[in-house]
Amino acid sequence: MKLLEGKVAVITGAARGIGKAVALCFAENGADIAFTDLSIDENGRKTEEEILAFGVRCKAYASNAADFQQTHEVVEKIMGDFGRIDILVNNAGITWDGLMLKMEEKQWDMVININLKSAFNFIHAVTPVMMRQRSGSIINMSSVVGVHGNAGQANYSASKAGMIGLAKSVALELGARGVRANAIAPGFIITDMTAKLPEAVKEEWNKKIPLRRGGTPEEIAKVALFLGSDLSSYVSGQVIEVNGAMNS
Repeated sequence: MKLLEGKVAVITGAARGIGKAVALCFAENGADIAFTDLSIDENGRKTEEEILAFGVRCKAYASNAADFQQTHEVVEKIMGDFGRIDILVNNAGITWDGLMLKMEEKQWDMVININLKSAFNFIHAVTPVMMRQRSGSIINMSSVVGVHGNAGQANYSASKAGMIGLAKSVALELGARGVRANAIAPGFIITDMTAKLPEAVKEEWNKKIPLRRGGTPEEIAKVALFLGSDLSSYVSGQVIEVNGAMNS
């Protein structure tokens, strides 16, 4: 039997990058997939096709995760289409970097809203579902900078630190109902966004990483698979850093 056979996973921001890798990994392990993105464009449709190729159910939903009402509406649609929600992966996120001295209010607000408020919105919407089921796994995608901070990323670091506090608090609140909540803190991960960085910048990053390389979205997905499956049935309120020993 596959690790996620019979489970339904909701993954936000999954049209590309880490979210897509998580969705494909979950589908390969038998989960039905509902994923959201701000709009379902060519990338989103391609992701949907790739997931369906595993023989599971899949549906993509266009939704602004930072909008409280839209989030509750899309969760209602997912429940109507799939009947249950076993795993929630809060992956939607952006960066808009800048030094504190020059950071504008809109930079702060947008990053906090998309990265942190979106996670609150989805957890708020799925909490009644998982409480009724008396089971569920919530996974917040944090970051190494949410644990250690980073100059020039006060907004992003704060949002990702918030994802950790949110997961720990939810774990305490919902544990009695069989609902688990954890966070993953990726380090330097090679995605389309980071691949565009100059080679000199990537080499500098690699020097700081004891494993001497960046991670892959698939390596993050394997940790999410562990947290979403019954292999981690007694793991809750934890932060798993996946960073090649960076900042250790």
